[in-house]
Amino acid sequence: MRLRRRSAFVRAADSKVDEGAPGPAADSSAPTPSSTSVEKGVTKFARGAATTFAPRASGASRNPAYKGSWLYTVFEVQAWLSLAVGGLLSFNLLFPTDQPSIARMLGMWSIWMFTVPSLRARECDAAEKDALNLLFLAIPLLNVALPFLWRSFAFVYSADVVALAAVFAWKGVLPGGAKAE
Repeated sequence: MRLRRRSAFVRAADSKVDEGAPGPAADSSAPTPSSTSVEKGVTKFARGAATTFAPRASGASRNPAYKGSWLYTVFEVQAWLSLAVGGLLSFNLLFPTDQPSIARMLGMWSIWMFTVPSLRARECDAAEKDALNLLFLAIPLLNVALPFLWRSFAFVYSADVVALAAVFAWKGVLPGGAKAE
């Protein structure tokens, strides 16, 4: 039933485009109605899936990790520290071994297990929350699929960092609540 409503919404948005008006080629910087609806659909799906696995409180309550609070700072430090330690583990610089190990696997998954949840737990604007929701869904897919291409903990971790930077750039936010120009 949801699928029907969404497709009817997309069809309605496409039918609202005036045939006599100049097309997207006239202003290439403006998003097309279909790209806007696709982005909204992706955002809605990511928000729904992320809240399924990491639900919010049932009552209306203010997030205690608001900007400037000690809890906000704790979550940010935890996120960036886990990013650094995960890199050291996955690149085999911390607890080095010649074989695959649990420590290296923990480093590979650290962005998904610690960095993204820490950043999601604090209060942030809607664009950053959307970026973190997308990362919450995309990173496990990368971590499962990429070892089929190349079995390297460092490669998978690096791909996760690139995904983190790319999604933040796509959504136009920098971590910590700053807007990208």
